[in-house]
Amino acid sequence: MPGRNLLRVDFAGAYYHVYFRGVNGKVIFKTENDYTVFMALLKRYLSVNPAKDKNGVGYPHLFNKLELLCFCLMPNHAHLLVYQVEQGAVRKLMQSVMVSYSRYFNTSYARRGPLFESRYRASLISNQSYLEHISRYIHLNPKHDWENYPYSSLPYFIAGWQAEWLVPDKIAGLFNSASDYMKFLQDYEGHKRMLEEIKSELAI
Repeated sequence: MPGRNLLRVDFAGAYYHVYFRGVNGKVIFKTENDYTVFMALLKRYLSVNPAKDKNGVGYPHLFNKLELLCFCLMPNHAHLLVYQVEQGAVRKLMQSVMVSYSRYFNTSYARRGPLFESRYRASLISNQSYLEHISRYIHLNPKHDWENYPYSSLPYFIAGWQAEWLVPDKIAGLFNSASDYMKFLQDYEGHKRMLEEIKSELAI
């Protein structure tokens, strides 16, 4: 069974499916800029060079401590697939990103209170053969026109996009080519079968 409590199940050298959503299922991304800000936060903590705030104080630097393998940001929730190199890195990333984004969102929309429903959920992926299937689940999260959805990591798998804060190779390398991965995504019947098998590995 997966471990959803990072305080209990927090391993170095492990894969996690991370999931979070807005409180009461409310929208957490309203505009294109909201998505851009969230991805900029991922870049802040995961890029090669450490980032600093306006006072010169460094933000947590998680490059080489955690690898973001794929993601999908939906209007009221989001999915990340990560490889944790150093114990505690998932917790540091999620705390940093969620606090910073909540502050941005509440300021932008003149609101108060928690933005997210609970902290987040993280499921330890105990069967590494499921990695490719969890990435498919994440990339197919947009129900319509997922091939062109602008707020997922799919272009980094099939269109040659690159970013130092995203490391798709652990998934993409399981396939012979980008076109093979695309065919894998388009296999809806296979996807349905695997959903039943991998549901215990998901953090939803």
